[in-house]
Amino acid sequence: MDLYEYQAKDLFAEHGVPVLPGSVAATPEEARAEAERIGGPVVIKAQVKTGGRGKAGGVKLADNADDAQAKAEAILGLDIKGHVTRRVLVAQASDIAEEYYFSFLLDRANRTFLCIASAEGGVEIEEVARTNPDAVAQIPIDPLTGVDRAKASEIVAQANYPEAIRSQAADVVVKLWETFVAEDATLVEVNPMVRDPQDNVIALDGKVSLDENASFRQPKHAGLVDTDAEDPLEAMAKAKDLNYVKLDGQVGIIGNGAGLVMSTLDVVAYAGEKHGNVKPANFLDIGGGASADVMAAGLEVIMSDQDVKSVFVNVFGGITACDAVANGIVQAFKLLEERGESINVPLVVRLDGNNADEGRRILDEANLPGLQRVDTMDGAADKAAELANAGV
Repeated sequence: MDLYEYQAKDLFAEHGVPVLPGSVAATPEEARAEAERIGGPVVIKAQVKTGGRGKAGGVKLADNADDAQAKAEAILGLDIKGHVTRRVLVAQASDIAEEYYFSFLLDRANRTFLCIASAEGGVEIEEVARTNPDAVAQIPIDPLTGVDRAKASEIVAQANYPEAIRSQAADVVVKLWETFVAEDATLVEVNPMVRDPQDNVIALDGKVSLDENASFRQPKHAGLVDTDAEDPLEAMAKAKDLNYVKLDGQVGIIGNGAGLVMSTLDVVAYAGEKHGNVKPANFLDIGGGASADVMAAGLEVIMSDQDVKSVFVNVFGGITACDAVANGIVQAFKLLEERGESINVPLVVRLDGNNADEGRRILDEANLPGLQRVDTMDGAADKAAELANAGV
């Protein structure tokens, strides 16, 4: 789960990371009140989960409360790369002497943690890494030892932060590591981390991504979810404990196992090129369990997507045998019918692997309305794409 800037900075403050005073506002009047509370110049920043806010007009300096209200009114409702601004952060303006970049992140490729730091902050770090790679320090972090004061000092030295602020920057790095670990984050980023004229080091902007797999031990993180911006289908799937991601397509996808589902997306996209360029409508992994309830829940979510014109159920029987999956599909039809939520688009099913013959027999004998069984993955993808194109 990606956080808004104001949420990230609230977490920073909880862990002792220095940030400037500020608060979020949903109306121009609230922005004015916050500017009055802070006093002096303030910065009004659009709260959207994307970059490029400044170039899009989503970051403005306000001299006083009246100006803050006017600037907030101009930013609220602003569309930035498809993200509508519903809130602004009103924060104390800062005198900036220098800007730096800093982050901790999960390095999935090397199965460890990584620190990326540079004395060249305030710009796209990817561009700095491309044009001047020596200016970007990348320091692996041992998960067993983490980041203590000595390691933090090593990091700021490798990042070539100015000598005058290295001690204070090292203190901030330790606190950012504490934030990273305590909050079960996969990313903690500060860009820019600034040095003011008095040599204070401040986290001026923040970006945090939290590991939702750790939500069982982070109950307070539930309050950070922006239900207004959350896709309603993804919210429905989450409530049903389904691993679902909404995509922009017409063929609903259900599979067992993330790898198989990803392959299914590719095969459907390829097949769709010759059938009106239809595309996958979602990622939905039902995992190892294909009970009637799980299958019904998955179908219910997919059927709620008005863009879906066909559904492709692609299952490879392993621990969960194909006959169990087939029974789950049959029972899911009955459950949905009892709820008055009958399946109203074609359903293509491909079963392979453990007990595939028995699973196919169960589906054939059930003679479910709108269901077509195809034995190969490519053939089933082609049929699902064809049916979706016919229904568009």
